[in-house]
Amino acid sequence: MPAGGFVVGDGQKAYPGKLTPFVLFTCVVAAMGGLIFGYDIGISGGVTSMPSFLRRFFPSVYRKQQEDATTNQYCQYDSPTLTLFTSSLYLAALISSLVASTVTRKFGRRLSMLFGGILFCAGALINGFAKHVWMLIVGRILLGFGIGFANQSVPLYLSEMAPYKYRGALNIGFQLSITIGILVAEVLNYFFAKIKGGWGWRLSLGGAVVPALIITLGSLILPDTPNSMIERGQHEEAKTKLRRIRGVDDVSQEFDDLVAASKESQSIEHPWTNLLRRKYRPHLTMAIMIPFLSAAHWNQCDYVLRSCFVQHHWFHDRCFSHVRRGHWLGQRGCHACVDLWC
Repeated sequence: MPAGGFVVGDGQKAYPGKLTPFVLFTCVVAAMGGLIFGYDIGISGGVTSMPSFLRRFFPSVYRKQQEDATTNQYCQYDSPTLTLFTSSLYLAALISSLVASTVTRKFGRRLSMLFGGILFCAGALINGFAKHVWMLIVGRILLGFGIGFANQSVPLYLSEMAPYKYRGALNIGFQLSITIGILVAEVLNYFFAKIKGGWGWRLSLGGAVVPALIITLGSLILPDTPNSMIERGQHEEAKTKLRRIRGVDDVSQEFDDLVAASKESQSIEHPWTNLLRRKYRPHLTMAIMIPFLSAAHWNQCDYVLRSCFVQHHWFHDRCFSHVRRGHWLGQRGCHACVDLWC
């Protein structure tokens, strides 16, 4: 998909434009799409550590914890149903991301973000009012569909709206929102787990409605990107929108390059096959491994380490907060280094 920018070569091209309040506002609102992913990462590990949640939906796991506290923690959590509960979201996100790419290209970034917010909101409501395990799994699948759409469209939206000089700084807002979502979820889990009556897990799972509404309502007020309009043949509207985004009247050079890039991308007959060509393999490898390792790190902190802390009665003490703080600082530092290097 085309995106405006500058050409690096013998003659470096710099498009006119500035960081307007309009662009800053739209990018901040769009970046909030990362909250849904971050919130789910933090919440899922928390509720699966709540005794009341396990007793109601995963009694076999709960019995193992109560009968023999010396049993290895991984054996206590050895439950196919619990595994399905946690992994169904990621499988659904994988599948929906393939569909989301087509929706994002043909109907625009805003509509894809809207779909993501609605699906995530529906999944959060089902999970919050769940009475049976199948309702939890259906809710998780809808959450995954929503994440697949949001994670595909939000970074693309930010890249296309931001001026090339500030693209890295504004795009990192998506990652920042993910981390904020994790932090908020961890804090809520801590307090909801203390609610008498054992129904705090409903607030944790149902609370996902809040970030879902933020991205849903935000997508209704956000403008579509000039790149998306050009792809759909709306050239005049795209040029008008580009003038407002860049804050200057003369956007002919960038607009012409966007049109040319769109035509060139549409002329490629086998884009997926081209990705496998030798010269693109390093780019493809990095594009896959960076999110893969990042997601693996999140899950390690929120599932595996949490289980270890529960086993040793550290979950509500300082230890987990230190690990979470270290995870947050480490992630922010890595992203800052990548931003400066790129």
